[in-house]
Parts: sequence; structure tokens; C-alpha cells
Amino acid sequence: MRIFNTGSARKKTGSHFALAIALATGTAVIGSTAFADTAYAQDKKKKKKKKDEEKAQYSEEFVAAYQPLNTSVNEEGADVAALKPQLVSLASLSVSPDEKIAAGGLIYNAGAKTSDRSLQIQGMEMMLASGKVEAANLGRFNFIAYQLKNAESQFAEARPYLEAAIDNNFTTDTVTKADLQIAMAESFFSEELYREGLSYLDNAIASTKAAGGAVNEQWYRRGLTVAYNNEIVPEVYDIATAWIADYPSETSWRDAINLTRNLSDYQGAEMLDLMRLGHRVKSLQNKQDYIEYIEAADARLLPKEVSDLIEEGYASGVVSRDDIYVADSLKVAKGRVASDRSDLPALERDARAAGAGLRTIKAAGDTFLSYGEHAKAAEFFQKTLGMPGVDTAETLTRLGIAQAGMGQYDAAKESFAKVEGPRKPIAQLWAAYAGQKSSPAAPAAATAAPADTLEAPATGG
Repeated sequence: MRIFNTGSARKKTGSHFALAIALATGTAVIGSTAFADTAYAQDKKKKKKKKDEEKAQYSEEFVAAYQPLNTSVNEEGADVAALKPQLVSLASLSVSPDEKIAAGGLIYNAGAKTSDRSLQIQGMEMMLASGKVEAANLGRFNFIAYQLKNAESQFAEARPYLEAAIDNNFTTDTVTKADLQIAMAESFFSEELYREGLSYLDNAIASTKAAGGAVNEQWYRRGLTVAYNNEIVPEVYDIATAWIADYPSETSWRDAINLTRNLSDYQGAEMLDLMRLGHRVKSLQNKQDYIEYIEAADARLLPKEVSDLIEEGYASGVVSRDDIYVADSLKVAKGRVASDRSDLPALERDARAAGAGLRTIKAAGDTFLSYGEHAKAAEFFQKTLGMPGVDTAETLTRLGIAQAGMGQYDAAKESFAKVEGPRKPIAQLWAAYAGQKSSPAAPAAATAAPADTLEAPATGG
């Protein structure tokens, strides 16, 4: 699987999902309405005994054109292509519902024999417009109409037929409702109507969940790939959050975090909180991940956090001990940890003082959070909320992180839900983490799919 790697460049590959549905047209024929001249004559004799709508199902003109044409089309070795003008003419003679379904069936079958898609489309549309298609065939006929239109890249015209196929519960041994729904989203994507397609996919996911069903992971993967490749924001973050909620794994977490890094110009404090989450869900996979975390934390400001991180990277073998930047950062961090720790009591006292200013209280919250003293960190972050000049989004994010660290997951989710602005995607991911920790029993659907089903652009890093 190619994951969402870090880096500034992003390919616009436009990878398309190939729906495994065989085209249901080809040379297949549809049972068409047939009638004989004698049957028509008998109908005329009985017209006084039948209801008004049953008297004139076929006009004499229609019968005169249909009967010989039907015979010619079905003759062995017939040159059906040469009969196309007559078939087109027959369509113009079809007025009543019965005429439309009879002519439509003949025209469709003629098109199937000659692989003439335009005739197949015309015939199928006539049959469906007649209102005479049996209920048992409505789903199949609409699906065929969709495929024919779709094959001609008539996506907007194809979608109503696909929707009708879904509404009429069309499925086969190899075609599920989920296949049809992803095909509908693909129809929008084919026209570069990305938001419309993602909205359809989102509604399909919601309806599936409302019905108690398990959402196919491919829906998330495909939606995420389209949204990421085309930078559809904020939808991409919503999909990523929903995906990791239903299918949590180191792979899904890594991809969700990396796409957030790639699509956002995060620096310093924002990157720090995102990388803290990456560390929490074990998505730091390479040296560059560790370096970005080290840079964001800054060994001079948060020495304990940086020191612990580097030692972990060394122990795991992910970070080489001969990397000069990392070695220098560790040296700075270790040189400051002792004095930093000794300053904690005074910092705590000053931050609790009645006249403490924002800068002091914030420093206390940040420092205690880096030491894993979550209760004290939460106390100070809570105290800064509402103070003039406070960065509310940052404070709420870190308050939520501290609350999650104490196991107060519901409170953490409430804090993350209040975050707005550029930090919102970070808060959404943290909220998903808190949600998983508060409900550790993953649903049956949350088994990760094969990693190679998600195609995302390789962006270096």
C-alpha cells in the first residue's frame, strides 16, 4: 500500500475505482411483447366488452410496421444493421404504453445483436417509459439502462437509472447494493463533481449505519483517496475521522495523520499536537516523523518530552544514533531536564497565584502536559480559557489532550468538539482517539481491509 506520506509535492493521479460489474448488455436479449394479426383482430371484435384503456393498445399503423420488422430482425442471418432506419421509424409510431414496450423490446434486441449501443439505449428507455415493465424486471432494466448510458459517458443521464435500480433492490450474485452505491459516487467523480460524489457516499454511509449495517471499508478508502487527491477540504477530514472510527489500525491512523499533515500548513504548536497524537497511536514510522516531532516540541522548551521521544526512537531502531541533529537535540534536552524539573514547584505556585497572567498560566499548562502530569495541565488550561489574548483553539486542544490523558474521554471529546479554525482537523482526530479509548470494543466491521486497496499519491518523506 502506498500511504499518505509527508512532503510538499502531491500527485494528481486521479486513480479510479474499477467496479467489478460485468456489462449486462452485449448480446443478451430482452423478452419482447409479441402479438399476431389474428390476436389483434380478435381484440377488435371484443372491443365492446373490454375497458376503454384495453381497446386500442396497438394502432393498425403500428401493427403493420411492427410485424414484418419483428420477423426480419429475428430471421437467422438477418442483416439487422440494414434494418436500423425501419427500427427508428417504428419508434416514432409508438404512442401507447403497449406499443412502446413492444417496439422498445424489439429495438433493444436488435441493438444487442449488432452491438449498436444507441439502439439498445433507445429500446431500453422506451420500455421503461412505457410503464409496462413488470415489477420483477424494473431493477434489472434500470441497471442495464444505467450501464449503457455510463458506457457512453452520459453520466448525468445514467444516474437516475442507477438510482432506480437501487430503489428497486436490484442485486445479483456478484453485484451488491454496496457496489451500486459506490458506482453512483463514481459517476459523480467521473464528471469531477467531487463534492457531490462525496456527499452521496456520506449519505450512503449514514443510511447503512442507521439500518444497523456494517460500512464497507472500501467506501472510506475510495472517498478518502478522491478527497485527498483533489484537496477537497474539509470533507477529507470528515472521511478520515469516520474511517479511523470504524476501522482503527496503525495503518489507518498513519494515513489519516499524514494526509492532515500534507494538506495543512501546520507549524510549531499545531504540528506538535498532531505529532503527539501520532505518537499516541503508534503512527511514527520513520526518522522524519521523529524529527518533525522533535522540531515542533523544541528541546529548549520541552526537554523532558524531547528526551523521552529520542530515547524511544533510538531503542526502536527507527532513529539512528549517528544523526547529528537528533544527537544534538538530545544533548540539549538532557542538559535542561534537571533544571526544568526543579523549576516545576515555583511554576505551579506562580500559575496558581491570584494575579497570575496568561503567559505564566499557559507555560504551566504546557510544561506539565509535557511531563505527563495531566491533571495539573488541565487545571491550568481551564484557567486560561476566557482570558484576554488566549489562543482558544490551542488551549481547548491541549485541555482535551490532558483530559484524555486522565481517562476523562467524554470531557475530552467535548473540548475537542469546540475547536474551530485550522486546528479543527487535529481536534477531530484527537476526538476519534478519545472515542476509541472510551469504547475499546471495536465493532465487527472494524477489521482492517487489505492495505493495498487504498491508492494514495506518494509524496516523499
